[in-house]
Amino acid sequence: MSLGVVWATGAAAADTTTSSGEVSEVVVTGTRIPSPNLTSIAPVTTVGSAEIKSQGITRIEDITNSLPQVMASQGSMVSNASNGTATVDLRGLGPSRTLVLIDGRRLMPGDPSASAASAADLNFIPAALVERVDVLTGGASATYGADAVSGVVNFIMLKNFEGVRLDAQYSGYQHDNGDSFVQGIVRNNAAHATDPSQFALPPSSVFDGEGSEVSLVLGANAPDGKGNITAYASYRQNNPVLEGTRDFSACTLNSGTPNFAEFGCGGSGTAFPARVGNFVVDPTTFNTFRPRTAADVFNFGPQNFFMRPDERYSLGAFAHYEVAPWAEVYMDTMFMDDNSTAQIASGGIFAGNFNINCANPLLSTQQAASLISTAGTSCLANPAGTFTGVVARRLQPEEGGGRDSEFRHMDYRIVVGMRGDLGKNWTYDGYMQYGAVALSAQQTGNFNLTRIQQALNVVQTPTGPQCAPGADAGCVPLNIFTSQFISPAALKFLNADSFASGNTTERVVSLAFTGKLGDYGFKSPWASEGVGVAIGAEYRREHLDSTADFLSTNGLVDGNGGASPPVNGGYDVYELFGEARVPLISDMPFAKDVSLELGYRFSDYSSIGDTNTYKVSGEWEVIDGLRFRAGYNRAVRAPNVVELFAPQNVVLDGTNDPCAGLSAGNPLVATCSKAFNLTTAQVLAIEPNPANQYQGQTGGNPNLKPEISDTYTAGVVWRPTFAPGLNLSVDYFNIKVDQFIGTIGENLILSQCLATLSSQFCGLVHRAAGDNSLWLDPTGFVQDTTLNTGSLKTDGVDFNADYRMDLSSVGLGDNGSVALSFVGTWLDSLATQPLPGGASYECKGLYGTTCGVPAPEWRHKMRVTWNTPYSYGDWVKSLSFSLQWRYFGRVTLDAYSNNPLLNNPGIQYESDRVLAAQNYIDLTMNVTVHNNLNFRVGVQNLFDKDPPLTGASNCPAGPCNGNTWPQTYDSLGRFIFVGLSADF
Repeated sequence: MSLGVVWATGAAAADTTTSSGEVSEVVVTGTRIPSPNLTSIAPVTTVGSAEIKSQGITRIEDITNSLPQVMASQGSMVSNASNGTATVDLRGLGPSRTLVLIDGRRLMPGDPSASAASAADLNFIPAALVERVDVLTGGASATYGADAVSGVVNFIMLKNFEGVRLDAQYSGYQHDNGDSFVQGIVRNNAAHATDPSQFALPPSSVFDGEGSEVSLVLGANAPDGKGNITAYASYRQNNPVLEGTRDFSACTLNSGTPNFAEFGCGGSGTAFPARVGNFVVDPTTFNTFRPRTAADVFNFGPQNFFMRPDERYSLGAFAHYEVAPWAEVYMDTMFMDDNSTAQIASGGIFAGNFNINCANPLLSTQQAASLISTAGTSCLANPAGTFTGVVARRLQPEEGGGRDSEFRHMDYRIVVGMRGDLGKNWTYDGYMQYGAVALSAQQTGNFNLTRIQQALNVVQTPTGPQCAPGADAGCVPLNIFTSQFISPAALKFLNADSFASGNTTERVVSLAFTGKLGDYGFKSPWASEGVGVAIGAEYRREHLDSTADFLSTNGLVDGNGGASPPVNGGYDVYELFGEARVPLISDMPFAKDVSLELGYRFSDYSSIGDTNTYKVSGEWEVIDGLRFRAGYNRAVRAPNVVELFAPQNVVLDGTNDPCAGLSAGNPLVATCSKAFNLTTAQVLAIEPNPANQYQGQTGGNPNLKPEISDTYTAGVVWRPTFAPGLNLSVDYFNIKVDQFIGTIGENLILSQCLATLSSQFCGLVHRAAGDNSLWLDPTGFVQDTTLNTGSLKTDGVDFNADYRMDLSSVGLGDNGSVALSFVGTWLDSLATQPLPGGASYECKGLYGTTCGVPAPEWRHKMRVTWNTPYSYGDWVKSLSFSLQWRYFGRVTLDAYSNNPLLNNPGIQYESDRVLAAQNYIDLTMNVTVHNNLNFRVGVQNLFDKDPPLTGASNCPAGPCNGNTWPQTYDSLGRFIFVGLSADF
């Protein structure tokens, strides 16, 4: 069995030959019209099932993320800001602009709580049932409808299977912790920390993240040979990996110059012992305050999940039966129950403004003398007064573990249809599809904001300290003024487990007719075939609703990043579509085949009105093996339900406040003073957030217009006759999205406010009264709601090559064959224009707080497979070895760009300036035993290469996790897997 990747310039088909061995007509991804060959005018890259198995894939996100066309998105390596799903982002234009299909039909939206709520969840697709994956570049709305802006990912599932197949795999990550530089930083912090235990180093060698998957496939043909049913069941389980198990993520690294050692380990200002105002409890004296310093932070990294645990059950069946030549009925059913947990550091009282009554009997005399009441005198001198200021206290391990968010997705998809031959070269296909996702989520480890305030307001009574009158029943006084643990009774009163649920549903009704018009006279006089057409109509209904409990809805869960208001809405769309493939010339000198492809779709949305999409493309096969192709596609993306209807809400949105933490000599002080009408003293008093998290007001917009995109492609496919088995293709792509739906971005708003002092940007910044903070109080935020902004643009070139040869043909004897495959992408541009008519910024070769995940100029993967001739009797039937090289080019921090929209001196640190190019080597062995047993064993990241690291100033929560970008780079070490597939 060959383990070579199947890279093709046109989509392959599951069944491409007739019983007589002749090539049959198939439908390729990108068009509804059957083609007599396996080529596509649109550039399509295909990944076969052998490649999936050779990488030890149990998560579909891992195969898509390995493609050079794909940039990192939601997945198993995201913990903070996770929604429990896995999505795909073609070309870096956003997962909501990538349409995911199963067998050419839509996969429903995957999560009702996600900001990109139209994105499909790849966890729904069982890897063992995937026969191939087709990745189509550029707009395809004329063929498939809205959302196909950056392209289409089409999963072709195994069908027409006969027999029994059992597949099992076990895997895990092995890593040698040998980063002596980071280890030295951690040891240094431990030596000076109030609590050295939070700076523990992991063992020198670890093996963790164990995963297993078992799948069963059953298939049977109908006795009369007119049908088949293929059913499957699978179970997948993956264990978590904590950041604390890797030395390079054993602490949250501060950005620095010349390297991370300048500021060492950072963390969160919510630490232990407690902070009250500008003081912290002195653990050496038990119940007195000392001034707070920059070192009084909590190392939150080690408790975070690097990789989330996951458990998934899936079931399904694909059936079809030919009742008559004109009526073949079919049905697809798929089900998934997926449970995943995201964990971040332990909770507590997160830094915010609270009131403490000056007569609180839990305050020592020294502490009361230190706190200044709102009347301007000390609490000791004014026992009737109130202290108002920042209070923070992190839970210790003895008091509680991490904050867990458990996501359970139950997904259903049913397709029922009928297709057949109407005679005279006409066929039809009509189906109804229903897809639904039910989400139930639970958060644990947080405190109730209201009850924190109640428990801090303590009075003396004859029976001892008690909560002041008016508190909820069961209130227990909260003593944070010593270094002792919080009592279990107080923890029980403060605890705020929260719950959320939601549903997405998608209904589709479609009817399409395809025909050949040659018999009706629609045929070029120079072509051997007539015009092929496809016409049809489609109806689609999308609906989403999500809700949370009272505490979450009203923003009363401390440390939750904001409120979770309910969302409820939907829309309908009625569509008419048509396509035509027009052969112009056949079998003439220098015109082996010249064809034209046209398409049009009219859509009537209940939410946004009418849209029109269309395509024009053509191909010219000059001689056998040399073909040129080009195309233009107009695509649209309608705003999804969340973008339309989500209420405005203050949440964590940015990573930087340029006006916070400034020193008196910094020139930004004067700029901030002018921009926000503050005094110099007020600017100097703005406190930075050590965790680099700042608030923004986000929300939907019912007046959104659709996005409009234009895609241009041009390429050449060459299969030289002098080198049989060699296939080469080069394809240029150019995609531009106008009036794209999104936000300007909090970081960009703040930087442009200070750069221009324009009210257009500064007017969006709402600093909290008193402390002028953008994180200590929900009244401080940057307005960053959804709107039709400027444009997105990307262009570049895809390179594909595959070659197979027998070694005997080059004089190397009977030593089997070698297969080589290569796919690479050169990125020429990835530009964003935040506002219509305004300036743009370029993210090619950059990463950071504005550009986001790394976007290298060059990226590729290449695989070489040796299919040996070796066998051993009836036992060893085939043996092959496969070596893969994955390359990811270097990227530079966006803050160093000369572009004024990106340049940000406040976060320019040499530690983060460059993420070096990464090379990964993977090795796989595959052996077939006794005809029906296939063993595979492999290692990815063979040399255990550490990922490139980013400091906290340029490491946004979500995509950046554990001081790196784990959805982009191999971050956990060697991935080792062993698997068995048995056919009966």
